[in-house]
Amino acid sequence: MSGTTTAAAALRRRAAGAGANRWVVLVVLCVSLLLVAVDATVLHVAVPAVTEDLRPGGIELLWIVDVYPLVCASLLILFGTLGDRVGRRRILLLGYALFGVASGLAALADSAQVLIVARALLGVGGAMIMPATLSILRQVFPDRRERALAIGVWSAVAAVGAAVGPLLGGFLLEHFWWGSVFLVNIPLMLVSLPVGRLLLPESKGERDGPWDVVGALMAAAGLFGVVLGVKRLGSGESVGSLATVLPLVVGAALLIAFVRRQRRRTHPLVDLRMFARPAFSTSVGCIVLAMLALVGLELIAAQYLQLVLGLSPLETGLRLLPLTFAAMAAGLAGARMLRRFGPRRMVCAGFCLTAFAVVLLTALGRTDQCALMVSGFVLLGFGLETTLFGAYESMLSEAPPEQAGGAAAIGETSYQLGAGIGIALLGTVMNAAYAPGLSGVPGVPDEASSAAGHSLGEAYEVAAQLGGAAGLALRHAARDAFVHGLHVTLLVSAGLLLLGAAMALRLPRVMQCEAGPVEVPAPREPTESRVSV
Repeated sequence: MSGTTTAAAALRRRAAGAGANRWVVLVVLCVSLLLVAVDATVLHVAVPAVTEDLRPGGIELLWIVDVYPLVCASLLILFGTLGDRVGRRRILLLGYALFGVASGLAALADSAQVLIVARALLGVGGAMIMPATLSILRQVFPDRRERALAIGVWSAVAAVGAAVGPLLGGFLLEHFWWGSVFLVNIPLMLVSLPVGRLLLPESKGERDGPWDVVGALMAAAGLFGVVLGVKRLGSGESVGSLATVLPLVVGAALLIAFVRRQRRRTHPLVDLRMFARPAFSTSVGCIVLAMLALVGLELIAAQYLQLVLGLSPLETGLRLLPLTFAAMAAGLAGARMLRRFGPRRMVCAGFCLTAFAVVLLTALGRTDQCALMVSGFVLLGFGLETTLFGAYESMLSEAPPEQAGGAAAIGETSYQLGAGIGIALLGTVMNAAYAPGLSGVPGVPDEASSAAGHSLGEAYEVAAQLGGAAGLALRHAARDAFVHGLHVTLLVSAGLLLLGAAMALRLPRVMQCEAGPVEVPAPREPTESRVSV
């Protein structure tokens, strides 16, 4: 019996991996993910240099920063499902090529408009790469125990990429011009393209029925509108602003129409029946809540470290490294924890640990408490990565193999939406708690108090202009108000994390690893792909 099971597992691996060494495939996929994750954050430290060189307007600067994640999030479902149709490796390799070309265009951009176009093309390439890595991983590792280990490595690499971006950008800017933060992608893509073509196996989902082009475009446009509206809210735009409300309403309407269209179609672009499975829908919700807490807290923590404690950008990045290292450790230990505790207890415990870390960080004040901060960041990183690991693994394992690309795209879209909503929601909470603390500061005019209430950075600028005792009083009041706002935001975040812990109770209690029957796909006759309009 044992020999039969071993032989069946080997047969499944050969069918899924086309003879490629699955661990070598994992390395190639992780390099792909690392590039995309680094590129999402590497530009942040280069914004001042870009501003000085290209002189973009305020709106142009916002688009330079935001167009990459905006386009990437909008197109994840389109390219994830297209990969299921035409081949996941093919989409991944095309994404490599486009990412390399767009990186060269961005590095050599001589105007803000060219850089915006290049960043948008990078977003398209990222949308082709990200779901393809997860869906190929799902196919290459049919055994759930091995797949859990692979997802742990994959998620650890994602954590490294997010942290390495600002550090790499800072190093390059000290020695080269701002375009070097993009040029670093090109040699890596030149290596990844032939290596990926040689080593990565091709895999596809079911090809019954035409690919729903209209549905794919509706999903892309709807997500674009929703993410754009959420990002505008996160940047401080008024809730009643037409430029905020219009994309949100149009995007939501398109997504509702997309869902109704998919339910009516015989061969839907995304099989919405996956959401009827409690493990799948719960995992998606957990990803959204985890990212909602993480991104908003990281943004506020960076402001606290630089504006309250007075640390430099490099010192800020180094202070956040414990969070990254803890996330890496959780990713690498995730497979063992999942086998021992099961998805329900693992994700629930991850949320609870993160909530405890967030409450612990409310003890931070106006002075630097390094030990407390490092302890909180370590618990925060370990808890959140534990949560994300368990949620991603459960989501992918619950999805049918033929829907791997669509499932991966849904997971990545949830990731992006959670990040955007987190910045908007926690940023709003922060501003609501911060601004009242600046009213009635002795010697400070009402106009100055109103301007200082926008952000701590603006408060410091206004205080410098006022000077004297009034400026010093405004600076101290702004710092105290920011720390108070930080505490309120942390408590709100802790509440959301506990809500995630309650949601995780719907996940399966144990990790189901029973091997199903082996199905080796029969050779298909070449057919012309059909497209529905």
